[in-house]
Amino acid sequence: MSPVAIRARAAGRRLRRAWAAAAVLGACLLAGCEAPPAVYADGIAWQPDNAHVNPHGDWERLGVTDLLIQWTAVDDTAFVGGTGLREAPSLPDWPRIAREPWASHVLVGLAGRFDERAARADVAELVEQSLKLAAAVPPLHVEGWYFPVEVDPGWRDAPQLAPLLMRLPRPLWISVYDRSNIGGPALAAWLDSWLPPDVGVLFQDGVGVYAREPRVARDYADALAARLGAARVRIIAEAFRPDVGRPFRAATAAELKPQLAAYRGFRTYVFDGPHYVSPELVESVLK
Repeated sequence: MSPVAIRARAAGRRLRRAWAAAAVLGACLLAGCEAPPAVYADGIAWQPDNAHVNPHGDWERLGVTDLLIQWTAVDDTAFVGGTGLREAPSLPDWPRIAREPWASHVLVGLAGRFDERAARADVAELVEQSLKLAAAVPPLHVEGWYFPVEVDPGWRDAPQLAPLLMRLPRPLWISVYDRSNIGGPALAAWLDSWLPPDVGVLFQDGVGVYAREPRVARDYADALAARLGAARVRIIAEAFRPDVGRPFRAATAAELKPQLAAYRGFRTYVFDGPHYVSPELVESVLK
């Protein structure tokens, strides 16, 4: 067959596929089919405390299917039973949470502290508590584990975490931020110098504290993915902003939408749902 005939046959196949696709679309429109919902974010984060022990929300409207739990014990108080730790006054309704559409894939947070300095000073004890928590995992669709002692390049002792992280269950994730603004490539190189190669990174975008703009946070994520591998990098989008008279307020839709748009292609968790992402904010984002 001549080259001209080959090209003609290929063009004919493409045209037939286009006609078929148009026919399917037309039939769907006639039948009243709805377009699939837009995905603004993959995940929602939840930081349990006594006032937010049972999260409720319609975050699935944003496309959310994943849940990141900040911790299942904080300051020696557990939100699950059977750990030997002191239990919170009320425990979450774990079976109900497992049925939520926004909790189809869960990263279960382990033991942490509200105070960052205390957490870093007590890492060994938090690892011991985390092992107890992992043995008493609630009935969720567990995708992995999150150790909630946050790291940044200003923490000189962070590399000492490496052998302790080796004791924790897999798949395992930690979170990182860059208060010093050393840049994405430098942050990636620092992590690569000590972090076990099977531990994933949740990058805190810093937008909520005005540390950087979303486009710069995306540059960080791209640098981390280039150095560590895309499968090891996800983003935490901060859905809060500094406020007058109180530490933070919820971000507006006009503030949050550019964040989420900038991170397309990365699995992104919005931090955090119960505190900041109300049904009213969800509705505003969708408009």
